[in-house]
Parts: sequence; structure tokens; C-alpha cells
Amino acid sequence: MADNNRKRVQSTALIGIVAALYVTMTLLFAPFAYGPVQLRMSEGLNHLAVFNRRYIWALTLGVLIANLFSPLGIVDVIFGTLGTLIMTSISAFLTRHVTSIVKRLVISTVVDTIMMWSVALELFFVAHAPFWVTYGWVAIGECLSLIVGAVLIYLLHKRIDLGR
Repeated sequence: MADNNRKRVQSTALIGIVAALYVTMTLLFAPFAYGPVQLRMSEGLNHLAVFNRRYIWALTLGVLIANLFSPLGIVDVIFGTLGTLIMTSISAFLTRHVTSIVKRLVISTVVDTIMMWSVALELFFVAHAPFWVTYGWVAIGECLSLIVGAVLIYLLHKRIDLGR
């Protein structure tokens, strides 16, 4: 029983740490983290979802908190958070039987980049930004963040078992 409690506390602590890291990274680069042209480096953490489902919740919580500071207001809090929950869940689902870490990271990169249509749609309706141009810029920023994140997560995973 004590071992079960220890694991639960450890898992909860990891969720909090990753959520806090996401928020900190987003706010540190806030001028580039919101809007029709964005480079949210914290999105590189999305790859964690392919290692353990707890990170889906950590990232979703991080996005929820970070989006409280969004100029798009409550719309971004709701739809941005929901978008992260969906895209990280899809990545985790599609990689559940994939053993290659590189393939997991590639799948995660592709899924998350494609899912930026949801951010572009949000910006289209709320900020009246042109959908396709916004989608292109947001997807490019997402892809760049994910590539950098993939390299860092890959190197980290070589030292730490992210699946535990």
C-alpha cells in the first residue's frame, strides 16, 4: 500500500513539474507564444505524451494555465486546452505499439503540427486572422518547436526512462 501511495505522489509531482515547466517556458517567451505568428517553444514538451499518459494531463494543465495569459481570453483557455488534450491523446494512441523512440517522436511531430488547424480556426474567429496564412505560420512555429523538443526529449530519454 505504501508503494502505491509513493507512486501516486510521484506521478502527481511529475504532472505538476511538467505543467509548471510548460507555463514557465510559455511565459518566458510570451511575445512569441500567442497570436497568428507564434513560436511556442514549450510545445516541444508535447512529445512527453508518447512516453506516459500522465503527461497528457500535465501538458493540458500547463496549456490551461498558460492560456489564462492569452490575449484571446477565455476562448483560448477553453479551445487551446481542449486542442492540446486531443492532439496529445491522438499522439499517445497512435504510438502505443511503436517501439522506436524516433518513430514516436516523428508521429507526435506530424500529429501536433497538423492539429494547428484548431489554433488557426480560433484566431480566424476571434482575431479575424486569415485562416490559411495563419495556419501556415502557426504550423511552421509548431513544427520548429517540436523538432527542437524532439531532439531534447530524445537525448533526455537516453538518460531517464520517461515511460516510468
